[in-house]
Amino acid sequence: MKGSELMSYVIKLTKKELVNPPPQVVKQLQYEVIMGSFAYGVSSDMSDIDLYGFCIPQKDVIFPHLRKEIIGFDKPQKRFDQFQQHHIIDKSCNPVREYDLDIYNIVKYFRLCADNNPNMIDSLFVPIRCVTYITPIGELVRENRKLFLHCGAWHKFKGYAYSQLHKLKIKKPDPKGKRFWMYEKYGYDVKFAYHVIRLLDEVHQILTEGDIDLERNREQLKSVRRGEWKLEDIEEHFQRNEKKLQKSYDECKLPYRPEEEKIKNLLLNCLEQHFGSLSNVVPKENKTNDFIHELENLIFEYK
Repeated sequence: MKGSELMSYVIKLTKKELVNPPPQVVKQLQYEVIMGSFAYGVSSDMSDIDLYGFCIPQKDVIFPHLRKEIIGFDKPQKRFDQFQQHHIIDKSCNPVREYDLDIYNIVKYFRLCADNNPNMIDSLFVPIRCVTYITPIGELVRENRKLFLHCGAWHKFKGYAYSQLHKLKIKKPDPKGKRFWMYEKYGYDVKFAYHVIRLLDEVHQILTEGDIDLERNREQLKSVRRGEWKLEDIEEHFQRNEKKLQKSYDECKLPYRPEEEKIKNLLLNCLEQHFGSLSNVVPKENKTNDFIHELENLIFEYK
């Protein structure tokens, strides 16, 4: 699928005047996917549509020195990091649809993926049916998605799972909200519960396989969403798997932290595809010069 063959949701919603994003979000969009329950294979007709993606803003947004901004001296100019709009209601759909939209500057997107932020990593591993817009640059990033995975995912995913478990135990949905019936029927919000199970399963895949299949655990997730698990079952599952996953972390064959040089090179390749040569903006790596510089430093120290 190419971008020219698809119509992104952000473009559709803009044409319907339901959103008003900055021009680069529409004109320089590179990648857009459906996330949430659709990507995990557990959606229903009532499910919201969560949209994530990235665009490439103007060159001087990414390289502020091109507009003669001296970092630490000049007052930082406003930069585009992301466009976010939630609870977008499209009444022209049948049934009526609600959208949550998050489109990032490619640099911020790469940073969050390198940090193994669960939402961002998931956006790279969605099933192909959930890709709603993709350009050659988007394809390049998606083809290299495993490059972003590392053992540090355990800490991120564990933290998110714990946060969902905490909300599950203390947070009561808004009585006027559409999820309140879950609380009344099951005694807790099943959405928080299924996210606990999902996050633990995903990080297990990362640590043991270096890959993610978002739909692999969908039958178990569906059973959680149907309220077939008790609250204590969720807590026991978390505690039991926390110990197993710590062992998987200790035995993980992935790098222990992001391979930032490789990720940065991928980012620069994407930017060069978009802008052309960056030789006047980013100095090329020169190992000979680096060696000479290190040697000069050693000589200076011994003097």
